[in-house]
Amino acid sequence: MHSGKIICVGLGPGDPEMMSVKADRLLRNARHVAYFRKRGHPGKARQLVNGMLRADVTEYPMEYPLTTEIPHDDPRYIAQLSDFYLGWQSRLTELARCEDVIVLCEGDPFFYGSFMHLYVRLRNEGVVPVEVLPGIPGMVGCWHATGIPMTWGDDVMSVLPATLADEPLRNHMARSDALVIMKVGRHLSRIRTLLTEQGKLDQAWLVINGTMSDQQVMPLRDAPERCPYFAIVIVHGNGRRPANDM
Repeated sequence: MHSGKIICVGLGPGDPEMMSVKADRLLRNARHVAYFRKRGHPGKARQLVNGMLRADVTEYPMEYPLTTEIPHDDPRYIAQLSDFYLGWQSRLTELARCEDVIVLCEGDPFFYGSFMHLYVRLRNEGVVPVEVLPGIPGMVGCWHATGIPMTWGDDVMSVLPATLADEPLRNHMARSDALVIMKVGRHLSRIRTLLTEQGKLDQAWLVINGTMSDQQVMPLRDAPERCPYFAIVIVHGNGRRPANDM
């Protein structure tokens, strides 16, 4: 028998005031809170809830294994991450046998969220109930930060990870009217080059830490050569609309 469950809470794009009312309530009443982070870092999700948690909350930092020196398709990389997720699957299940456990996730958990890897394991295991609370995706906060509507009429929008190789990025860029390019970080220069090839550089914006206190918004052509991981490139659509909206 169990009396608890695991609830992953989507924290939204970064501004705490953009969390849902339900997320706020769950966080302020939580007794057990888990979150992903890199070793030696506080964790972005944990930073977003500063000042919101109970004084007696028990925290569980889920620290990723150090795999940056191993290619993503290397069996060793896959094995290390698999062991990481299996370990936390077991630990969270044990915790949730008695009490609810909240897992923090930036943006929306089902949109490139790390929790998805735990979710499928926990759901398939079926030992404790698992719930996921939606959040506003980070890209939504970023395109609102530009102050320009993202899509019009029949515009087709593509969401692209900057980690893709050049050729698939070119193909998606060419076929789409509006673009969201995520996981930019060290790929910024390459993304700028590809958008220049497509004739879309002058339409592109870079948003760093969207909706947060240190938010930066700038045309991509004016951006520096490097940017942090939490940066998104936006290319707005320009499709069908009434004549007086032109």
